[in-house]
Amino acid sequence: MNFFGRSSAANYEHIDLVSYRTQFFDSNADHILIDVRTPSEFKNGHVPGAINIPLDQLQARIDEIPTDKPIVVICASGNRSQTGAKRLANAGYDRVYNLKGGTMSWMMAGLPIE
Repeated sequence: MNFFGRSSAANYEHIDLVSYRTQFFDSNADHILIDVRTPSEFKNGHVPGAINIPLDQLQARIDEIPTDKPIVVICASGNRSQTGAKRLANAGYDRVYNLKGGTMSWMMAGLPIE
């Protein structure tokens, strides 16, 4: 059994900032960007279009996340998002990505923040 009480092999990919922008953000490709940081971190600035579901609430809010779109998980640096991506993959989501470098790399690249 895993975090969500289901048996499944965790299968997610790491995606870097350039690849995320090319495949999803700049191309307006349909996907869900989940920011797993705390609400206060999220309020202080996040990638446009991100949905805040803190890591400690992910299990309780799993039903809010569609299964028919790619899911990209982001945090501050890529550590919590890796945990979130693994949990989603364990829950049966099949197109899950962990955004390496997180919001910090986004901001360091001078990209827009909401």
